[in-house]
Amino acid sequence: MTVTPPRIAVLVPCYNEALTVAAVVSGFRAALPHATIFVYDNNSTDGTAEVARAAGAQVRFEAMPGKGNVVRRMFADIDADWYIMVDGDATYDATAAPRLVETAIEGGYDMVNMARAETGQKAYRAGHRLGNQLLTGLVGAIFGARTRDMLSGYKIFSRRFAKSFPAMSSGFEIETELMVHVLELRLPVAEISAPYGERPEGSTSKLATYRDGFIILRLIGILVQRERPLEFFTSMAGLLALASLILGLPVVWTFAETGLVPKLPTAVLAASLMLASLLAIAIGLILNAITHMRREAKRLAYLAIWRSAP
Repeated sequence: MTVTPPRIAVLVPCYNEALTVAAVVSGFRAALPHATIFVYDNNSTDGTAEVARAAGAQVRFEAMPGKGNVVRRMFADIDADWYIMVDGDATYDATAAPRLVETAIEGGYDMVNMARAETGQKAYRAGHRLGNQLLTGLVGAIFGARTRDMLSGYKIFSRRFAKSFPAMSSGFEIETELMVHVLELRLPVAEISAPYGERPEGSTSKLATYRDGFIILRLIGILVQRERPLEFFTSMAGLLALASLILGLPVVWTFAETGLVPKLPTAVLAASLMLASLLAIAIGLILNAITHMRREAKRLAYLAIWRSAP
C-alpha cells in the first residue's frame, strides 16, 4: 500500500528581504524536499520577489501592508495538509523543520510553536526580549500559559487550523491573535526549541519595539474585551461602584444625621456611577452569552474541516 506523503507548504511573508530570502528558500528546500515554498512579497522595493523566484520559490503578492494581512492571504490561497510559517530574515533554523513536522503529525497538534534559542548576542535585542517576555506572560496570565515565546515567527499549523482561523490582525500582532485563538478554542498545541541566529550584515529588523509592542498590548486589551467580556465589564463595574461609594457614602451619612443633602451634584454623580456600574454588569452578561455563541461557531467551523490522517 502506497502512503501518500502529506502536502507541506512553507509560507514566507517578506518585506524587503532580498539579502536573506534566497538562504531561507534554499534552506527549507534542502530540509523539506517535498514541500512547496511560497514567498509572499508585501510591497518590497529591493527585488525580494525576483531573488526568491530565482531561488526556487513560488512567489505571490499581497498589496495590503502588514504581516497579518499577508498571513490572512496565505491561509486563504494555499491548500495543503500542513503549513509552516517562517520569517524571511534567515534567523530561524531550517534544519529544524522536519522535527517541527514530525512533532505536529505524531502528536496530532493543530499548532506547534518553535521557541527561539539564541545563538549569538545580537540575535535578540534586549528590548525585544523583554517585550516578548512581558507580552507572553500577560497573555499567559489572562488566557492560559501554553508557550514561552509567543512572538516567534516560526510555527506549523494543521489545515484545519489554517482554514478556520479568522486572521483579523493586520500587522505583527498576528502572532498574539494566533495564540489567543488556540487558547480560547482549547486546540492541541505544543512547543519545541530551535536555534535562533543573528540577521546577516546589512539586513534590518522591521519590528519597532515600542510601536509594535503598543499595538500588541492594545490587541491584548481588545481580545480580553472580546473573549472575556464578563470579567472585563465586571472589573469596570467594580471600579465604578467603588468610585460611587467613595463619593456617595459621605452624602448618605450627612443625610442620615441632618436630613439634608448639601452636596446635590455629588449625590447625582454617585448615583450615576452606581447606575453605570449596574449597566456594565448587564453589558458583560449579554456579551458573555454572545462570546460563547461565537466560540461555538468557531469551534464548529474548525471541526467541519477535514483533518489530514497522521
